[in-house]
Amino acid sequence: MKILITGIRGFVGTHLAEFLLDKKDVQIHGIARGAGEKRRRSKTAGKVFIHNCDLRDASSVDRILKKVRPDWVFHLAAQSFVPRSWENPAQTLTNNTIGQLNLLESLKTLKIRPRVHIAGSSEEYGKVDPSEIPMKETNPLRPLSPYGVSKVTQDLLAYQYYQSFHMDLVRTRAFSHTGPGQTDVFVASNFAKQIARIEAGKQSAVIHVGNLEAVRDFTDVRDMVRAYWLALEKGKAGEVYNICSEAGHPIKEIVAIYLKACALRVKVKEDPSRIRPSDVPILVGDGRKFFKQTGWTPRILFKETLLDLLNYWRKKIGS
Repeated sequence: MKILITGIRGFVGTHLAEFLLDKKDVQIHGIARGAGEKRRRSKTAGKVFIHNCDLRDASSVDRILKKVRPDWVFHLAAQSFVPRSWENPAQTLTNNTIGQLNLLESLKTLKIRPRVHIAGSSEEYGKVDPSEIPMKETNPLRPLSPYGVSKVTQDLLAYQYYQSFHMDLVRTRAFSHTGPGQTDVFVASNFAKQIARIEAGKQSAVIHVGNLEAVRDFTDVRDMVRAYWLALEKGKAGEVYNICSEAGHPIKEIVAIYLKACALRVKVKEDPSRIRPSDVPILVGDGRKFFKQTGWTPRILFKETLLDLLNYWRKKIGS
């Protein structure tokens, strides 16, 4: 079976490719744009076919799909950092919506009919009333950022192609996920990197933070990629599924775990530049629909995830 991963050099794409190495009779192909940012050393080096492709360029997409003709597609490529979408909303909307449109149009035109996973986000829900928590797939979509708008567009575009052209599409709405290898623009990874730098004497003993009251539903990335596999293995075409731990963690809990793991006395200081123009106060999901359909449950505890991430940064900074 040929599997194509868009955004294979990203955080989740790298973990997914590593997960797939243990699958029998699977040939892994990945799409990346240009040289790409170098990330942690991957176990997939030399074991995956990497194709240079800009999803915003329809002819580039056609060329790769004609060559690979995948049986399954995991569409992960996106601008995924919410604050960056405020800084450059046009780029976020173009990358995330036009890229997916070109992918679906190419599959339709070339008459290639793989199973396709569309990776959505809990940011699609946006402004949530207290009565709507935990959030179900039937909740209204009220995105509060350009990123959230782009993911809603991807979600509904996939649904439209399923309905109009009977494409075999499965949509997921992943809640927050983190783990080793995540870049430092994301909150848990950023805090872990700061602690590692403090321990290494490369930063004063102050951890800079933004809004610590926001509550998020975190899943380990290694559990998340297992869920993505099950979404295509057992998910129903046309359906949308929340993937979440169903547990809410305030951001201040992450800080507390890292402060306890650090032998040094560290001060916490709020940085106004880390506050978003509008933030979603709480994102906690109801994952029962996905649990029932696939049997998936998260295996890795939240604290274990955070300590693995901290040790990743300790090793990276120490080397």
